[in-house]
Amino acid sequence: MALAPLSGEQLSHFGKYAMTNDIDLHVGKRLRRRRRLLGLTQQTLAEEVGIRFQQIQKYECGANRVSAARLFELSEALSVPIQYFYEGLGSNDPLTGDIDPDIIAPDVLSRKETMDLVRAYYAMDDAPRKHLLDLAKSLEQAAKPKLRLVAQ
Repeated sequence: MALAPLSGEQLSHFGKYAMTNDIDLHVGKRLRRRRRLLGLTQQTLAEEVGIRFQQIQKYECGANRVSAARLFELSEALSVPIQYFYEGLGSNDPLTGDIDPDIIAPDVLSRKETMDLVRAYYAMDDAPRKHLLDLAKSLEQAAKPKLRLVAQ
Protein backbone atom coordinates (compact mmCIF):
# COMPACT_ATOMS: atom_id res chain seq x y z
CA MET A 1 0.00 0.00 0.00
CA ALA A 2 1.45 3.35 -1.01
CA LEU A 3 1.86 6.09 1.55
CA ALA A 4 0.29 9.45 0.84
CA PRO A 5 1.66 12.71 2.22
CA LEU A 6 -0.57 14.71 4.53
CA SER A 7 -2.34 17.84 3.32
CA GLY A 8 -1.01 21.29 4.21
CA GLU A 9 -3.48 21.60 7.08
CA GLN A 10 -2.50 18.20 8.44
CA LEU A 11 1.20 19.02 8.11
CA SER A 12 0.77 22.12 10.23
CA HIS A 13 -0.63 19.92 13.00
CA PHE A 14 1.58 16.88 12.71
CA GLY A 15 4.95 18.03 11.45
CA LYS A 16 6.83 18.22 8.20
CA TYR A 17 7.74 14.53 7.95
CA ALA A 18 4.41 13.04 8.99
CA MET A 19 3.05 10.41 6.62
CA THR A 20 -0.22 8.58 6.62
CA ASN A 21 -1.38 5.39 5.01
CA ASP A 22 -4.24 5.22 2.49
CA ILE A 23 -5.91 2.54 4.62
CA ASP A 24 -5.78 4.80 7.69
CA LEU A 25 -7.43 7.56 5.64
CA HIS A 26 -10.14 5.19 4.44
CA VAL A 27 -10.88 3.90 7.95
CA GLY A 28 -11.00 7.49 9.18
CA LYS A 29 -13.48 8.51 6.46
CA ARG A 30 -15.72 5.57 7.30
CA LEU A 31 -15.51 6.46 11.01
CA ARG A 32 -16.52 10.07 10.33
CA ARG A 33 -19.33 9.03 7.97
CA ARG A 34 -20.88 6.63 10.51
CA ARG A 35 -20.50 9.07 13.42
CA ARG A 36 -22.22 11.82 11.45
CA LEU A 37 -24.94 9.47 10.23
CA LEU A 38 -25.79 8.68 13.84
CA GLY A 39 -25.71 12.38 14.72
CA LEU A 40 -22.89 11.97 17.23
CA THR A 41 -20.31 14.62 18.02
CA GLN A 42 -16.64 13.71 18.26
CA GLN A 43 -16.91 14.45 21.99
CA THR A 44 -19.85 12.06 22.49
CA LEU A 45 -18.14 9.24 20.61
CA ALA A 46 -14.87 9.83 22.44
CA GLU A 47 -16.62 9.63 25.81
CA GLU A 48 -18.35 6.42 24.72
CA VAL A 49 -14.99 4.70 24.10
CA GLY A 50 -13.04 6.43 26.87
CA ILE A 51 -10.71 8.71 24.91
CA ARG A 52 -10.40 12.43 24.16
CA PHE A 53 -12.22 13.97 21.22
CA GLN A 54 -8.87 15.05 19.74
CA GLN A 55 -8.05 11.38 19.25
CA ILE A 56 -11.25 10.91 17.25
CA GLN A 57 -10.20 13.91 15.11
CA LYS A 58 -6.83 12.29 14.45
CA TYR A 59 -8.44 8.97 13.54
CA GLU A 60 -10.89 10.67 11.18
CA CYS A 61 -8.21 12.56 9.25
CA GLY A 62 -5.94 9.50 9.13
CA ALA A 63 -3.19 11.11 11.20
CA ASN A 64 -3.31 8.32 13.80
CA ARG A 65 -3.79 4.64 13.11
CA VAL A 66 -6.70 2.99 14.93
CA SER A 67 -5.56 -0.05 16.93
CA ALA A 68 -7.45 -3.34 16.67
CA ALA A 69 -8.78 -2.99 20.22
CA ARG A 70 -9.93 0.60 19.63
CA LEU A 71 -11.54 -0.34 16.30
CA PHE A 72 -13.51 -3.02 18.15
CA GLU A 73 -14.69 -0.45 20.72
CA LEU A 74 -15.61 2.04 17.99
CA SER A 75 -17.53 -0.60 16.04
CA GLU A 76 -19.56 -1.42 19.16
CA ALA A 77 -20.19 2.26 19.95
CA LEU A 78 -21.30 2.90 16.35
CA SER A 79 -23.30 -0.35 16.08
CA VAL A 80 -21.48 -1.65 13.01
CA PRO A 81 -19.34 -4.73 12.39
CA ILE A 82 -15.59 -4.12 12.21
CA GLN A 83 -15.69 -4.89 8.48
CA TYR A 84 -17.72 -1.70 7.98
CA PHE A 85 -14.53 0.36 8.30
CA TYR A 86 -12.91 -1.57 5.43
CA GLU A 87 -15.88 -1.64 3.05
CA GLY A 88 -15.02 -0.13 -0.32
CA LEU A 89 -11.29 -0.51 0.23
CA GLY A 90 -9.78 -1.80 -3.00
CA SER A 91 -13.22 -2.46 -4.44
CA ASN A 92 -12.64 -0.85 -7.82
CA ASP A 93 -12.69 -4.26 -9.40
CA PRO A 94 -13.63 -4.39 -13.09
CA LEU A 95 -14.54 -8.09 -12.82
CA THR A 96 -17.12 -7.73 -10.05
CA GLY A 97 -18.26 -4.25 -10.99
CA ASP A 98 -17.79 -3.01 -7.44
CA ILE A 99 -16.99 0.69 -7.47
CA ASP A 100 -15.88 2.75 -4.51
CA PRO A 101 -18.53 5.49 -4.02
CA ASP A 102 -15.78 7.88 -2.90
CA ILE A 103 -14.41 7.86 -6.46
CA ILE A 104 -17.78 8.60 -8.07
CA ALA A 105 -18.90 11.34 -5.71
CA PRO A 106 -16.22 12.02 -3.14
CA ASP A 107 -18.20 14.27 -0.87
CA VAL A 108 -21.87 13.46 -1.50
CA LEU A 109 -22.05 10.96 1.35
CA SER A 110 -20.17 13.30 3.68
CA ARG A 111 -22.46 16.29 3.17
CA LYS A 112 -24.58 17.38 6.13
CA GLU A 113 -27.64 17.50 3.87
CA THR A 114 -27.17 13.83 2.96
CA MET A 115 -26.77 12.83 6.59
CA ASP A 116 -29.87 14.82 7.59
CA LEU A 117 -31.87 13.19 4.81
CA VAL A 118 -30.78 9.67 5.76
CA ARG A 119 -31.49 10.29 9.46
CA ALA A 120 -34.97 11.65 8.68
CA TYR A 121 -35.68 8.76 6.30
CA TYR A 122 -34.85 6.10 8.88
CA ALA A 123 -36.76 7.91 11.61
CA MET A 124 -40.00 7.30 9.64
CA ASP A 125 -42.27 4.29 9.94
CA ASP A 126 -42.18 1.75 7.11
CA ALA A 127 -45.24 2.96 5.16
CA PRO A 128 -44.27 6.65 4.84
CA ARG A 129 -40.67 5.64 4.17
CA LYS A 130 -41.80 3.47 1.24
CA HIS A 131 -43.91 6.36 -0.12
CA LEU A 132 -40.95 8.72 0.14
CA LEU A 133 -38.71 6.26 -1.68
CA ASP A 134 -41.31 5.84 -4.44
CA LEU A 135 -41.61 9.63 -4.73
CA ALA A 136 -37.83 10.04 -4.95
CA LYS A 137 -37.62 7.39 -7.68
CA SER A 138 -40.42 9.10 -9.63
CA LEU A 139 -38.68 12.45 -9.38
CA GLU A 140 -35.44 10.86 -10.53
CA GLN A 141 -37.18 9.40 -13.60
CA ALA A 142 -38.80 12.75 -14.39
CA ALA A 143 -35.41 14.48 -14.19
CA LYS A 144 -33.61 12.04 -16.50
CA PRO A 145 -34.81 13.53 -19.83
CA LYS A 146 -33.67 16.96 -18.64
CA LEU A 147 -30.26 15.57 -17.77
CA ARG A 148 -29.90 14.03 -21.23
CA LEU A 149 -30.76 17.33 -22.94
CA VAL A 150 -28.22 19.22 -20.84
CA ALA A 151 -25.51 16.64 -21.62
CA GLN A 152 -26.04 16.92 -25.39
